[in-house]
Amino acid sequence: MTAMFDQELREQLALARAELAAAREAGDADGVQAYLGRVASLLRLAAHHGIELPHTPEEEQGES
Repeated sequence: MTAMFDQELREQLALARAELAAAREAGDADGVQAYLGRVASLLRLAAHHGIELPHTPEEEQGES
């Protein structure tokens, strides 16, 4: 996989994690679920392409 793809994936994951944190801080339960799903989706995409990214079990499952 190209370095550009890897970098874009990492940037998207960082953005999704920041949005997840903001949703949690705001008490936005729907936003939390949506961003957990986004994080889980990005982690699955990374794994599919052989990119290992640090993550929590919660993020992997997309559950709060």
